[in-house]
Amino acid sequence: MKLRTYLFLFIVILLGIYLFLEQNLEINENENAISEQIDSNGKEKLKIANITQKRIINANDEPNLWLSHGRNYEEQRYSPLTQINKESIKDLELAWAFDMNSTRALESTPIVDDGIMFLTSEWSIVYAIDAKTGEEVWYYDPDVPKDWGRKACCDVVNRGVAVWKGYVFSATLDGRIIKLDAETGELIWEINTLIDPDGDYTITGAPRIANDLIFIGNGGAEYGVRGYVSAFNTETGKLVWRFYTVPGNPSLPFEHPEMEIAAETWKGGEWWKIGGGGTVWNSIVYDPEFNQVYIGVGNGSPWTRVIRSPGGGDNLFLSSMVALDADTGKMNWYYQTTPGDNWDYTAVQDMMLAEMEIDGKQRKVIMQAPKNGFFYVLDRKTGELLRAHKYAVVNWATHVDMETGRPVENKEKDYLEEKQWILPGALGGHNWQAMSYDPDLGLVYIPTQIAPTIYKMTEEWQKTGKIKYKPNSWNTGLELGKYLNLALAMPEVPIPTGSLQAFDPLTGEKRWEVNYPQHWNGGTLSTKAGLTFQGNGMGFFNAYDSSSGDLLWSKDIQTSMLAPPITFVIDDEQYIAILAGTGGGNNHGGDTLGFHTEHLASLKYGNSGRLLAFKLNGEAKLPRLDLLNKSIPEQPELTSSEFQINRGLELYGEYCAFCHGTAVRAGPALPDLRMMNNNSHELFKDIVYDGILKDNGMSSFSDVLSENDVESIYHYIVNTAKIDRQVQLEQNN
Repeated sequence: MKLRTYLFLFIVILLGIYLFLEQNLEINENENAISEQIDSNGKEKLKIANITQKRIINANDEPNLWLSHGRNYEEQRYSPLTQINKESIKDLELAWAFDMNSTRALESTPIVDDGIMFLTSEWSIVYAIDAKTGEEVWYYDPDVPKDWGRKACCDVVNRGVAVWKGYVFSATLDGRIIKLDAETGELIWEINTLIDPDGDYTITGAPRIANDLIFIGNGGAEYGVRGYVSAFNTETGKLVWRFYTVPGNPSLPFEHPEMEIAAETWKGGEWWKIGGGGTVWNSIVYDPEFNQVYIGVGNGSPWTRVIRSPGGGDNLFLSSMVALDADTGKMNWYYQTTPGDNWDYTAVQDMMLAEMEIDGKQRKVIMQAPKNGFFYVLDRKTGELLRAHKYAVVNWATHVDMETGRPVENKEKDYLEEKQWILPGALGGHNWQAMSYDPDLGLVYIPTQIAPTIYKMTEEWQKTGKIKYKPNSWNTGLELGKYLNLALAMPEVPIPTGSLQAFDPLTGEKRWEVNYPQHWNGGTLSTKAGLTFQGNGMGFFNAYDSSSGDLLWSKDIQTSMLAPPITFVIDDEQYIAILAGTGGGNNHGGDTLGFHTEHLASLKYGNSGRLLAFKLNGEAKLPRLDLLNKSIPEQPELTSSEFQINRGLELYGEYCAFCHGTAVRAGPALPDLRMMNNNSHELFKDIVYDGILKDNGMSSFSDVLSENDVESIYHYIVNTAKIDRQVQLEQNN
């Protein structure tokens, strides 16, 4: 009996000791955890980059930061900062430069909080940079398969991250959302957003976040995909809702009620077999006042409605602004900028929210300058059209009927029977490059362009009324493969040019305009100090008087720019930062007709990607770049038939020109094939057909080209290089 009593007491004592130790261990762990959250002054430490919805809504309370893609949810790209102003700007100099190790297009808008700048580069690489010194804090490479680059219509670009509650969210070219720890860059999780993981989808846009939901779309319309927008939970990555932008197979149930509405506007044809298009590859804006997400929807696939929808119809929701309930994805309203789009007139260009007096009444509005050349102002609660003025040169339509809300098309520019040159062209009167808005002046600052496209139906369609769908290739329904011949046959087509204009969205008045000899230029930033900043294709980073357009400051950085600038303050010093590096839609060559321009900085000096930050009395120096040697080397001796060269021209235009440039005149981001070395000449077939460089981003084209096709392309390239080399020699003599 005593033994059992002692044994019982011993067990009780051991249990007590165990509970005591466990409790103290838990207390110590809690104390350690608490101590990690308390600084030396006894205040609670916040997780780095703890950006919340409240902070973004009240971004004007923290004017020194840049908390979201367009600075706040309004996305006006307007900053209240005034330290850099019309008087002090003469002292604006380089503070630091960071080498992005890139020769591709850089299009990211950085986010700045806690002294750290978060941004993306080519191939969806994410960087954290010390915003005061320009030193790298961390970077994360999501290892996008380089073979995926073939699916990117317009370079392997990325437009930025979203930062939320201590984490960095980014979308990758191959369709993933990644969540990183903002302090360390450690991967927390990644999810695949694609409905077809093997489809020709890409993501190049920046995600947006609100209500603890990540909103993201995708690209790939030219390759034949179906567009949609998804919302994922920021904690778990779980899909919350998905909104399709075009209907699927009509024999299957509709995914949501809006698709039944859309299906009534697609008449005849079998668009679902080649996707239909309607991708949301850029603009997504959240409106906290109405808890709405506005999405900008892209073009149809193919571009030509007569192929995708031969019975006509508006083809909803192509080329539209659509307002969705942010929590459910249910549509509240839509407005279609280009019904039955035939021209690649996407409505994915930046949208911005504002409040302004219209016709004697205060209205909460959404504004957009889509590709089609008209600037739209809509009531953002109801979708009512309030204004629609031309902001660019337009010949496809005469005006927008304000009663119907529809553009009035110019029937003389119908290209169904005969080729036509049309403005705006497929690059638009304005593309993705960000515009900004000064609410004090009531002006929008738009990077605009005159860049025509020649539209001609394919010979295949003219003979059969159909086109054969080509997987892993562009399917537009147009004679893009013979584009150079079309251009040479129409000498009256305007040479592309660009401009920056101050535009009154209510009157349609162009308050001022600065003209450029290069059409492909950068986005804008405006500040309360009355300044508007822009980097351009000629390599100049400029600041203009927002009210007059007078040039107040300019720096020649020798690299073309596309990305929009941002501004922020650290240690009482205001900075202006911008990414330099071009490409994207300009990969097709010096201009859209394939002729070189002498003005594109990155063609003259190289496309060295850099992140640049300027401040008053900055002391850093940017090294001067040497002119590139553009001399075309001597070419191999070939015996080429006329048929081979003409066939090679057509095939090159169909499969190669999108990356390597029309007429073998490359843009600045990818190799000019006239400059091939002996090794590349010898391995041409191995590269193009066998794909020996696919891990570098040059895929095999054996799925669409035969070996004879590849040989014809090679003969065309060499013949073109010989002709251009002879011209160079004659000019030099």
